Amino acid sequence: MASTLPVLLLLFMLLFGVPIAVALAGAGMVGIWLVTGDVTRVLGILSLAPYSSVADYALSTIPMFILMAYLSASSGLARDLYAAAAAWLSHIRGGLAIATVFACGIFGAMSGASVAAASVMSKIAMPEMRRHGYSEELGAGAIGVGATLDILIPPSIAMVIYGIATQTSIGKLLIAGIVPGILVGVLLAVMIYVWVRVSPQHAPTTYRVSGPERWASLGRVWPSLLLIFIVLVLLYTGIATPTEVGALGALMAVLIGAAFGRLTVPDTIGALKSTIRTSAMIFLILIGATVFGYYMTLSRIPQSVVALVTEMDLNRWVVMIGIVVVYFVISMFMDEIPLLLLTLQLTFPLITALGFDPVWFGVVSMLMVAMGLVFPPVGLIAFVVSATAGVDLMKVYKGTSILMMAIVVTTALVMVFPQIALWLPATMR
Repeated sequence: MASTLPVLLLLFMLLFGVPIAVALAGAGMVGIWLVTGDVTRVLGILSLAPYSSVADYALSTIPMFILMAYLSASSGLARDLYAAAAAWLSHIRGGLAIATVFACGIFGAMSGASVAAASVMSKIAMPEMRRHGYSEELGAGAIGVGATLDILIPPSIAMVIYGIATQTSIGKLLIAGIVPGILVGVLLAVMIYVWVRVSPQHAPTTYRVSGPERWASLGRVWPSLLLIFIVLVLLYTGIATPTEVGALGALMAVLIGAAFGRLTVPDTIGALKSTIRTSAMIFLILIGATVFGYYMTLSRIPQSVVALVTEMDLNRWVVMIGIVVVYFVISMFMDEIPLLLLTLQLTFPLITALGFDPVWFGVVSMLMVAMGLVFPPVGLIAFVVSATAGVDLMKVYKGTSILMMAIVVTTALVMVFPQIALWLPATMR
C-alpha cells in the first residue's frame, strides 16, 4: 500500500491543477521517503536530479527544434504553404480543408510542435474556409487533426523525448514516423473528400486559381521545401546528429525569413524568448520525472508489473492492446510530453520484455498521443483551435472525432503491419 500511495498522490495533485513538474517531483520525494525511510537519501537524490537529468548533450536537440518551430512560424512559412496548397486544391470540393492538412504536415516537418501548428493554422486557414462557406466543424477538424501530424513527421519533439527517456536511437525514431505520418495525411484527405461528398453543405463552394498564379505560389514555398529536404536527408543519412540538424534548421529558418524580409529583429527576439520558456518548461518536467523515476526504481513497480504479466501468461498482443487503450484514455487528459515521461517508466520495460520493437512502439505511442490531443473531454489541441479560431469547443470535437478515424486506421495498420514504421529506419546506415 505504501508503495502505491505516491502514485495516488500524483494523480490527486494533477487533478487539482498542480504544475506537472511539481507534482512529479513531490510525489517522487514522498515515494522515496516511504520506500527507504531515509530523509538524507531523499535530499541526496533531490540535489543530484536537476543536473543529472538535463546535463545531456542529446537534450540540446529539444531547444533547437523548438527554435526552428518558432522561427518558421515568425517567418510566415506556414502562410506560404497554405496559400500554395489552396491554389492547387481549391477547385476540389473540400479542397481548402485538404490544403490545411497538407500545410499542417509540411509545416510539421519544419517545427515538430503540434500546438504551434494548431495555433498558426487556426489563424491562417480558418478565416479563409469561413469566407468560402466551409462549416466550422470541418474547418476546425481539419486544423486539429492535421496539426497532430507534427507528432509523427520529423522533427518531432515528442519523438525526441521518447528516445531520450528510453535510450532509443533518436534518428531512427524520427525517420520511423515519416511513412505513418504520410499515411495519416492521405487518409485525412480521403476522409475529408468523402465527408463533403456525403454532406455537401460542409464545403459548398469551389473556385479555380489561374495557372500562372498556381505556379507563382510554388515559387514562394521552395525555400521551405528545401529546408525540409535538408533536414530529412541529414537525419536519414546520419551525416549530422539530431542536435546539429535542429541547429542547422533554425539557422536556415532565420535566413529564409530574413531573405523574404519577414523576420524582423523583434520577431527573432520573440522566438528566442518563446524557445527559452518552452524549453524551460520541458526541462522542469524532465527533472520532476527523474525524481519520480528514482521512486519507481526503488519500489520495483515496473519489475513487479512485468513479473505479474509474465505469470498471467497472456498473449502479448492482448497486453499491447491494453497498453494502447490506457495510452488513449490518459492522453485525453494530459499533454504528450508529461504523458510519455510518466508512462514510459512502466510501459517500456513491459513491451521490451514482451519482445516488441522499441522504435515501433515509439510510433504507436505517438499515434495514441495524437488521438488524445483532439478527443474529448480535454484534448489540448482542440482547446487551442477553439480559442485561436473562435470556434465553439463542441464543434471542434465533432470535427476532430470524425477525422481522427484516419489516425485509428493508421494505428491498426501499423500494429498489423509493423514494417510500415520499421522499413525506413532499417535502411538507414
